[in-house]
Amino acid sequence: MIGYLGAACVLGIAAIGSAIGIGAAGQAAIGAWKRCYMNNKPAPFILTVFAGAPLTQTIYGFLLMQNMIGKLETGANDFLMLGIGIFSGLAMAASAVFQGKAGAAGSDALGETGKGFAQYIMVVGLCETVALFAMVFSFIAG
Repeated sequence: MIGYLGAACVLGIAAIGSAIGIGAAGQAAIGAWKRCYMNNKPAPFILTVFAGAPLTQTIYGFLLMQNMIGKLETGANDFLMLGIGIFSGLAMAASAVFQGKAGAAGSDALGETGKGFAQYIMVVGLCETVALFAMVFSFIAG
């Protein structure tokens, strides 16, 4: 049954990272909107993209959890699944946290200047790539 703990860990740990990242990016988006309102500038709705970006790591954690459960039902090694769950979850969580921080910086910059969305979202996407790699390579490793 320890392998099922690993499956639960990947989702739980990834979701914790998503929550932290969304919190950081969301706070920055709200701050940028406030500055816009104070300066009688339009508040860019596109900042919600930065705030919501870290949510995808929870989805990746769920997909990997489902994959792991399927493998466990066909006799996969419990300790391998535990290791994959913990370390993939940590990789996804770190990706989400730093994606939130990058999104926070993007929100601040875009809210102030109204320019550069494409550049800022590229950096957010680079952070996302770490979680995607963790999920895909874990699919293969199990």
